[in-house]
Amino acid sequence: MPHPHQKRDLFASPFSLDDEDLYRRWRDWKLTDYPKGLGDLLVEVGDPRSLTDSEHAALLTRCRKANMALYAGKTGADPDPEIPLALGRRFGLEDLNKNWLADENGLTSLTVRTEGVRQHYIPYTNRAINWHTDGYYNTADRQIHGLNLHVVQQAATGGENALMDHEIAYILMREKNPDYIRALMAPRAMTIPARIDDGGTVARREEPGPVFSIMPSGDLHMRYTIRVNNVMWADDPLSRDALDYLQTLLNSDSPFIYRGRLESGMGLVSNNVLHDRAAFTDDAEHKRHYYRARYFSRLAGTGVAEIFTL
Repeated sequence: MPHPHQKRDLFASPFSLDDEDLYRRWRDWKLTDYPKGLGDLLVEVGDPRSLTDSEHAALLTRCRKANMALYAGKTGADPDPEIPLALGRRFGLEDLNKNWLADENGLTSLTVRTEGVRQHYIPYTNRAINWHTDGYYNTADRQIHGLNLHVVQQAATGGENALMDHEIAYILMREKNPDYIRALMAPRAMTIPARIDDGGTVARREEPGPVFSIMPSGDLHMRYTIRVNNVMWADDPLSRDALDYLQTLLNSDSPFIYRGRLESGMGLVSNNVLHDRAAFTDDAEHKRHYYRARYFSRLAGTGVAEIFTL
């Protein structure tokens, strides 16, 4: 049962392979009354910049169960960056990952770019983006735990998203074969090669790390991309089988995968769940514009120690 002030051993976690009883009790709690579709995740709000207590509580309830919630606000195509920033603060998120392509305020404006350095990166094109969690190339001490999206303007056609709770992916993989989890928790399960600038300077060093990891809080973190190029995977039979099963799962019609298209004034609040993006087409009146906010912390009040009695 939920217990907002539960204190516990930092090393006790339902995601540990060493405690099958704890895992099964948490799994049963997790799957009970789990959202069945996007509609179950959606909360209608007035202005995301100033959520009412009931609006915040409704969003938080969904995030505590599914690590994500959707909101439909009344700001329409208002491009005010304070909309996603204020929403993040309401959930205790202030430590933005101000990556090198972000705006000065730390947000990233995801729109199609036809000039400058951004045009060379897929998020700034109209191409599809396959399954991933954000910041998978970050260093181990700067992993992304919170991810929010806000839609200023949707494309003329396309641009749908698919979403999947990474804790559900963990459950499905552990139920299939616990050794799959063990393989994906290996310290070099996934390595992002170094990024070398045109002048030969190392702009980002090689980053090895696990796919699944357990935080000191006991929470599960997932670092993943389905892409094939510019990723080095552990090359042993068990790791290959685990990755093949995960990819098959993400490409399936699983009821735990939510698919839909957000419109102007809508957004996602999440603990960096798995997601993708379909290709899209802009026209003169509909140029896709999303604000993306990446944070180094989770949504406040959503930790496993806060919502599940061990």
